[in-house]
Amino acid sequence: MNPTRNRCGSRRPLMKFLCVAGSLRAASTNRALLHAMTDNAPQGIDLAIYDDLGVLPIFNPDDEGERTPGIVTRLIDAAISADGIVIACPEYAHGVPGGIKNALDWLVSGPAAVGKPAMLVHASSRSLFAREALREILKTMSFAVFDGAELEIPLIGKKPDEWASILADPAHRTIMRETFAAFEAFVRRQ
Repeated sequence: MNPTRNRCGSRRPLMKFLCVAGSLRAASTNRALLHAMTDNAPQGIDLAIYDDLGVLPIFNPDDEGERTPGIVTRLIDAAISADGIVIACPEYAHGVPGGIKNALDWLVSGPAAVGKPAMLVHASSRSLFAREALREILKTMSFAVFDGAELEIPLIGKKPDEWASILADPAHRTIMRETFAAFEAFVRRQ
């Protein structure tokens, strides 16, 4: 980790979070939220958005180990090297979208998930079933799921040209920074 100076001048390691949007839509509210979060992350936090969700092969346990596809190996390596995972996920038919579930399935049998801090963020207030299901999946996989206040900035029902002003709202920017500060503290306690 690269050290960075905090406000008091002491050095602390740079936190690296891997962000995953559970939606494959070009005009994804979840992806827009993650991009806004990267722009508003506090000093000392680096966010990388994972963009290959839609091209991952469907999970097959026969393809693990020596047969693991390179694109999957890159996902696994990114998850392992991250200090935490941030997931913004929509709800499809009261469940978790197949793409995010597929990515998590590729992580299930290795060390990437074990004890890894994970936080859910939301671009909709209507994803309650998916939230519960995703929390259960993450906990079953041994992720350390952040149980603090989840970030929710409702973008659903808004047009893409409205998202920027909503996400740039000073109150929302403050909520993003406060949520990251709480998640960073959670990660450091793990």
